[in-house]
Amino acid sequence: MSPSFFEIVQLANGDYALRRIDDDAAPLVRISFSEEAREMMEDREMSVAKSMIAAGIEAAGNIAHDLDWDDDDNDYADPQPQHTLH
Repeated sequence: MSPSFFEIVQLANGDYALRRIDDDAAPLVRISFSEEAREMMEDREMSVAKSMIAAGIEAAGNIAHDLDWDDDDNDYADPQPQHTLH
């Protein structure tokens, strides 16, 4: 299987998206900033979107690394407590 390459693009509506370069399917990730957030970032939305996507990829990698894929006895039925992140 050949490796996938990804790109971060700005969509026509102003959102930012992570997508495969060779695939026209829906983006893997989409980031939308409110007008208020855009004003606070002073034209640095792309840098913030890149940082958010990089942090998400790192977090997903850490979660995948921590899972024991061979353990069939994992009980995923118990919901995790929800936390407000700021």
